[in-house]
Amino acid sequence: MGREALCVARLGRQRSQGKALLETSELIFRGDFRVKVPFKAITAIAAKGATLTVTWPEGTLALELGSEAAPKWAEKIRNPPGRLDKLGVKAGSTVAIVGKLETPFVDEVTARAARVERKPPGRPVNLLFFAAETRGDLERLEQLQKMIVPDGAIWVVRRKGSATITETDVLRLGKASGLVDTKVVAFSDTHTAAKLVIPVSRR
Repeated sequence: MGREALCVARLGRQRSQGKALLETSELIFRGDFRVKVPFKAITAIAAKGATLTVTWPEGTLALELGSEAAPKWAEKIRNPPGRLDKLGVKAGSTVAIVGKLETPFVDEVTARAARVERKPPGRPVNLLFFAAETRGDLERLEQLQKMIVPDGAIWVVRRKGSATITETDVLRLGKASGLVDTKVVAFSDTHTAAKLVIPVSRR
């Protein structure tokens, strides 16, 4: 989702100027005080005039976003994008899955995409999901990019908090393979995914 705005926030008796961030599954404010509000914890939400107000068990946060942004943010929180939307899987997409990914995800993709291959594809695809478990696995990125169309993407899926393969590893070795990182999203409760693409100059 990736929206951000400079605004004034109120939480109880606290008031501060700072930056609000609307992520895919949480609302964040950073200023004189910091707060993170998971969408799933929100019990009430309202957009009145220029102010967005959310209530969750820890309190009520009011953000002065402006009369145009407040209702838009409220709608995004009420109806967050699903996993496939965040990953850019559209009806008609061609997809390859390399490595072992959870069955529910494979089923989701299969139901939406036009073609899904569970092995290196015979012809380039729009999206390639690569399950990486170690730093050594990332050495395959140079070869894998040959399996996507020029404006396609490789999603590197790795376990959250793993010491054997970190986000820094993915971004560093992706760059070393000639790819550009554009996005990181929560793939599941246990895994995260980083999007790598071919630079425009090479397409």
